[in-house]
Amino acid sequence: MAGRASPWPLRLLMVLLTLAASLRLSHSKDVDVLLKFKERLAPNGGDAVLRNWVAGSTPCEGNVSLWTGVICDSGDVYGLQLEHMKLAGKLSIDVLVDLPVLRTLSFMGNEFEGPMPDIAKLPALKAIYLSNNRLSGGIADGLFKKFRSMKKVHLSHNQFTGRIPTSLVGLTRLLELRLDDNNFEGPIPDLRQPGLYLMNISHNNLEGPIPAGLSKMQASMFEGNKNLCGPPLDISCGSSQAEPSSSSEKLSPALLVIIIMIAIGVLLAIIGVIFFMLRRPRKQMEPGLISHSITRKIGPSDAEKLEQGSVESSGGAKKVAKEEHGKLMFVKEGAQRFELQDLLKASAEVLGSGNFGSSYKAVLFDGPAVVVKRFNKMNGVGREDFQEHMRRLGRLSHPNLLPLVAYYYRKEEKLLVTDYIPNGSLAHMLHGRGGSNLPPLDWPTRLRIVKGVARGLAFLYEELPMLTLPHGHLKSSNVLLNDSYEPLLTDYALVPVMNQTHASQIMVAYKSPECAEGGRPSRKSDVWSFGILILEILTGKFPANYLRQGRAGTDLASWVNSVVREEWTGEVFDNEMSGAENGEGEMFKLLQIGLGCCEMDAKKRWDLSMVLEKIEELREKENREEGSSFASEGQANTSKAMTEDELFFSTNN
Repeated sequence: MAGRASPWPLRLLMVLLTLAASLRLSHSKDVDVLLKFKERLAPNGGDAVLRNWVAGSTPCEGNVSLWTGVICDSGDVYGLQLEHMKLAGKLSIDVLVDLPVLRTLSFMGNEFEGPMPDIAKLPALKAIYLSNNRLSGGIADGLFKKFRSMKKVHLSHNQFTGRIPTSLVGLTRLLELRLDDNNFEGPIPDLRQPGLYLMNISHNNLEGPIPAGLSKMQASMFEGNKNLCGPPLDISCGSSQAEPSSSSEKLSPALLVIIIMIAIGVLLAIIGVIFFMLRRPRKQMEPGLISHSITRKIGPSDAEKLEQGSVESSGGAKKVAKEEHGKLMFVKEGAQRFELQDLLKASAEVLGSGNFGSSYKAVLFDGPAVVVKRFNKMNGVGREDFQEHMRRLGRLSHPNLLPLVAYYYRKEEKLLVTDYIPNGSLAHMLHGRGGSNLPPLDWPTRLRIVKGVARGLAFLYEELPMLTLPHGHLKSSNVLLNDSYEPLLTDYALVPVMNQTHASQIMVAYKSPECAEGGRPSRKSDVWSFGILILEILTGKFPANYLRQGRAGTDLASWVNSVVREEWTGEVFDNEMSGAENGEGEMFKLLQIGLGCCEMDAKKRWDLSMVLEKIEELREKENREEGSSFASEGQANTSKAMTEDELFFSTNN
């Protein structure tokens, strides 16, 4: 009997050991593949930027990336995002075929040369980003035949030649196609994918009629191709474009000179009228401004900065799309449309001014009140990538996100337009009420705010999986409160378009402990920011007070730990927080969650999914008959000494 079968516990143990060994083998194989790929990168095998790609370590821990540029999913390598790293040489991806879960590749903004890499060897890819390199030559017509789930193909700003591969027609799930600024020629393939919302083939050498399936795209997506015709272009297919030039050849030289001089005179007159009209709104901005205790009027210099337009060129040969030059571009569905001139004419006030730029409230004539934020350090990407990212943000919709309404692009300065929220920010409600009649936030409201912030943050994590920092700048002044005190996150997902040096100095996630020690931010850097926000909401203390004293940003967490180290005591809570009857136990639970988010060691720090689960379990009251009072009437609250000017103008926290 003993030799017939092993007891089931032993067999279960053997199965588990086999699975564990298989996982270790799989992860070890991922390491070997990535290190082989690194060796083929130039210069110096990517050592300058991929220092933590070393043997003996692991690239992924769950969904957390431990190696630069690696996107992880359940411990597997899901994607590579090696952007703007000055990598050069020939791009060979053959070795990556041994990464079974690989779904996305991005090598944008490098200096790779040579032909298009053979991505057909990776048929499970969903997205390929190769824009802004030096790749050249033709692309095999059947390159995309094997793909069934490909959604995004970005090949813009290279030197590709020949015809656009007709195999793109077979990508039934295609959402984004960027082929602009290359040297493609010939006709456009008959693309009819129902989900294709972004398609840019401008500045090539394409010819012939535009397929009917693309006729509803913006005309700017086809500009720079002299021989294209049909909708949405105003060029009828079959019409002769040579007649005007041939007739001009019959004119005498003297008559031509006269015509040119007349045309120059008319042009100068038109420019003079336009200049006069553009100067008029500046005088209308100053008289109608709304007074406010922390605002100042917008003067002519501010209006001038808003009014100025610019044309960014690439090598002096490309121009900004006509309909986008000098215009606000709307990304929010159903938003009331208005022009930049409407903003210049509007009654306005300055809400804040900091290292990112200034924020204005503009009350449009017979229209809504909006907030215009001017960013002068948003030069992380070029015009096309900036516009694409803004459109991506415009598609986000969640009850706890403040939607982006519109944007305005200049090379050195950008404007982002959002709705105006009268209640202002959470920071103002916690620290800047001053002598106002606004009541302090009670415990049920604070708990509702924490839950809303957690849900909004989780939504960003889900919708923007390609971003290392789906928020990046989470702090109380970037949490607005609507009429029912529901939180609305703002200034989210801006890291990809920010000047990286400026972002690392200013944005909150870069002040996490791992960044302070010289490391790189990760998704848990956002979790750390959320933990500091939770502690701020519960204690009423403002984290920037510690920063201005030259101490580490985690001092608020250290202070909480020092208070509760010996005994869990109610002294840690804000003494202005009312409505806490029978809720002290739930407050302590939230305090523990906040401290779990503020673990110094990112590996020990809680994942956002765990944080959200724990927060959703919290209630306003405990299941007990009587609560205990814990607020001390005489307790000093140093954060209340913060002035409104510090609150709204400081961006160093």
